[in-house]
Amino acid sequence: MSSNPVAATVASLMPRAKEELTELVAFKSVADFDQFPQVESEGAARWIADALTAEGFQDVALLDTPDGTQSVYGFLPGPEGARTVLLYAHYDVQPPLDEAGWATPPFELTERDGRWYGRGAADCKGGVIMHLLALRALKANGGVPVHVKVIVEGSEEQGTGGLERYAENHPDLLTADTIVIGDAGNFRAGLPTVTSTLRGMTLVRVRIDTLEGNLHSGQFGGAAPDALAALVRVLDSLRAEDGGTTVDGLAGDEVWDGLRYDDEQFRKDAKVLDGVELIGSGTVADRIWARPAVTVLGIDCPPVVGATPSVQASARALISLRVPPGVDAVEATKLLRAHLESHTPWGARVSTEQIGQGQAFRADTASPAYQAMADAMAVAYPGQEMQYAGQGGSIPLCNTLAALYPKAEILLIGLSEPEAQIHAVNESVSPDELERLSVAEALFLRNYASGAN
Repeated sequence: MSSNPVAATVASLMPRAKEELTELVAFKSVADFDQFPQVESEGAARWIADALTAEGFQDVALLDTPDGTQSVYGFLPGPEGARTVLLYAHYDVQPPLDEAGWATPPFELTERDGRWYGRGAADCKGGVIMHLLALRALKANGGVPVHVKVIVEGSEEQGTGGLERYAENHPDLLTADTIVIGDAGNFRAGLPTVTSTLRGMTLVRVRIDTLEGNLHSGQFGGAAPDALAALVRVLDSLRAEDGGTTVDGLAGDEVWDGLRYDDEQFRKDAKVLDGVELIGSGTVADRIWARPAVTVLGIDCPPVVGATPSVQASARALISLRVPPGVDAVEATKLLRAHLESHTPWGARVSTEQIGQGQAFRADTASPAYQAMADAMAVAYPGQEMQYAGQGGSIPLCNTLAALYPKAEILLIGLSEPEAQIHAVNESVSPDELERLSVAEALFLRNYASGAN
């Protein structure tokens, strides 16, 4: 790869990339302002805006989106008559979770065993750096051959839809011939992959009430209905004996036609403990890319430490349901809420509330942009053929963009391969992946501009 001028330029820029990612990771840009200062997110947004301005972008702006966060926009003009490509990433990150579980501070980029560790290093501040590297490499080797729009979201991890609503209200802003979403990842490090499907998602909060107040378990336990026990029954009803998801009326037997995911490789990637079984039926790819998956994200109930001998009067849970392409998230939400209500025992009072929702996505992999990317990845990853994989996660903006710009081709690439452990403690990015994907993106822009098929 080093014989390619673009690749050589990217390689020379990697020390600068590390410095910049260090600066960007240092912002505690969690878009939950009840937990983290808003000034941290605003600082990250300004950093990106300054970086775009330094690269010659025009119309650089901090967009105030309806959810109270900021997205960063910029336009880099290309040759007259050239195609337009929109590059996407997000700068907001997940909370660090248990900071004691991190081997190094989560907001200090730290190199260890050949990887760079820090919250957002892969998801998705590394994606911002990837876009910058690709553009710099092209500028150093003949120029950027397309018009480039960059949009960097400030609340993707929260799922609050701020950028989606902004785009709907300003439909001309993000128009493009092709959109590159830099928020996915290779199937494994070193195997070039585009993500062709995304599951949709719905978030539902359920609350169960049984008593006017907590009661002494010795005096009333055994007859007084326990709200926490009722909630446990309800949550258990969402899973079959083998652990597969069961929501009344929601199909769960779809199959994935594409890249296989070996059971043992999945166990390794997911760090499943020895002796613990995988849940569900069908292939791993079926289960994580083609079928619904329910997860209990949190339960409001007394913690073990400090618990009293009481029958609980009320309990709540937050439930995530991932839905595959072909399943309407709105309908899935209705089915989930109906299931929760119908499976609540003992006549307990139950209420459900939708917290968030996003539709699934399926790309048109037969489009010319995919061939341009395949050719680019063949250079960036010598001897490897580009693969197509699904992703169990959701990027609701994809469907918003697809609806607004139905003729645009949408590709998903990125740095979140399994070893990155995004959303978990000790998130990291492979600098080799960052370098290769930056080369691939640069060559893709060149191929796409020339109309290479």
